[in-house]
Amino acid sequence: MEKSKLRCIVVDDSTLQRLPIIKLIQSHPVLELVGEYKNAIEAKMGLALIEADLIFLDIEMPILSGFDLLDDLQKKPQVIFITGKTKYAFKAFDYDAVDYLRKPIKKDRFLNAAHKAIENHKLKKVNGTNDEDFIFVKSNLKKRKVFLNELRYVEALGDYIKLVTEYDSLIVLSTMKAFVKLLPSERFVRIHKSFIINLEKVQRYSSKIVELEKDKLPLSRNRKADLITALASIKKS
Repeated sequence: MEKSKLRCIVVDDSTLQRLPIIKLIQSHPVLELVGEYKNAIEAKMGLALIEADLIFLDIEMPILSGFDLLDDLQKKPQVIFITGKTKYAFKAFDYDAVDYLRKPIKKDRFLNAAHKAIENHKLKKVNGTNDEDFIFVKSNLKKRKVFLNELRYVEALGDYIKLVTEYDSLIVLSTMKAFVKLLPSERFVRIHKSFIINLEKVQRYSSKIVELEKDKLPLSRNRKADLITALASIKKS
């Protein structure tokens, strides 16, 4: 049986630095090169047209850095940072990086990093998860990973929102309108101007209230039909 390929892109403003990584990818039996880009802007446009499982990403690039690119991506592939400097290593792992490779890239370090990404990919397939099972948010100036299956509801707090999970809550600078776009519509629905809920957490509802396991949240009259339709879709699936 043919091994499933891990689709990769390389983003680096230096052609001389991109070429060795491209050759390493092309000589690897499991990795598949699907794109190469000389800056983050081109990469962002490319990722709107193709699917990638893994990015080999330079950090220091003109206009937008590698970190800026990841901040702009709603659906984030796995990332292996490639850079000539060590000063970004701590920040890199705030982005849940698979690995952090220093230039010039050594083959054994490349193979080790690629192996980690391949194993991560296998685990996601076995567990039935995908890249949309979590999102990154910024809370208290730190990047936080929020798993969607743990997110119970979102509450509006003026210029901020509160994300209530199974374990804690986070305050994030965002509007409800902007944040709901980050969530898969088949799993989350807005039930009130101040509340978005995880449909899988709903236990019962009435004409005015939606009950989750620990909370009773208000249901707007004009959003009840949306809730009923969304819950019916979940049952069918």
